[in-house]
Amino acid sequence: MARTTAAQRRTVDALLETCGRTYAEEAGIRLRDTPQPLYRLLVLACLLSARIRASVAVATARSLADAGMKSPRAMAGATWQQRVDALGAGGYRRYDERTATQLGDGAELLLERYGGDVRRLRDAADGDDADALSEALQQIPGIGPAGAGIFLREVQAVWPAVRPCIDGKALDGAARLGLPRRPQDLARLVEDDQVAALAAGLTRVALDAEAAEEVGRRAAERG
Repeated sequence: MARTTAAQRRTVDALLETCGRTYAEEAGIRLRDTPQPLYRLLVLACLLSARIRASVAVATARSLADAGMKSPRAMAGATWQQRVDALGAGGYRRYDERTATQLGDGAELLLERYGGDVRRLRDAADGDDADALSEALQQIPGIGPAGAGIFLREVQAVWPAVRPCIDGKALDGAARLGLPRRPQDLARLVEDDQVAALAAGLTRVALDAEAAEEVGRRAAERG
């Protein structure tokens, strides 16, 4: 077990204060273990996994919701052009046509296999096994390893069995801040219900050097 230092605590407190908002929160998703918010998170994970700015993906998730596409049935019931238009309104223009198709196909798959309920996907896989869940998620069009990882990092806020899910970019962010690189050691630095926010903050730090500098400055002020 890695020893927690006062400096690490200060860094994590500064991180949560500066960057500790989950992407779901930023997209206006009040995440609960119920079908609609879980589906909206899945759509957000699909959007975030493309090579596009996170801010654009978040705005586009809001745009799709504003257009009424908050459930697999609504997404599948929309026309391809309606999906393209909603994606474009959010600024997601580079991948709009392909993503419009993937969102439609993914919604159809969720409806056919799981009655439109992501919780049934979790139950059909081993809900306590993040690797099994990742594999199941990747059966959905538009969700690859990156998208599955994003979904799991965020959903651990309401699916405690997958905690701690801190990998990829989040671990890069931890290294940038001088924090431990083992998920279990990172999770010990926060309360259980803060692990998703910690993972989101670490991801932002990995992607934004200025955010890392701001966290470092605020941590130093706490010293």
